[in-house]
Amino acid sequence: MSSEEITLNVEKALEEIRPFLQSDGGDIDLIAIEDDLHVKVSFKGACTDCTVNQMTLRSGVEMTIKKYVPQIKSVIAV
Repeated sequence: MSSEEITLNVEKALEEIRPFLQSDGGDIDLIAIEDDLHVKVSFKGACTDCTVNQMTLRSGVEMTIKKYVPQIKSVIAV
């Protein structure tokens, strides 16, 4: 999978997640994909200070991104 395909698929994964975050007053942005393996995202709005955003990151965001791009090794919030 090319870098461009990885980026497109990560964006598709974020589009799948976004409605759930927006329903709680938050959102998420893709910041970077490093070495085609490590994804950096940024929470926005209510998600910024949410006490469960790390759980959301692992069980929601990371799981969905890996469904679209299995070779992704990590997803971190910056």
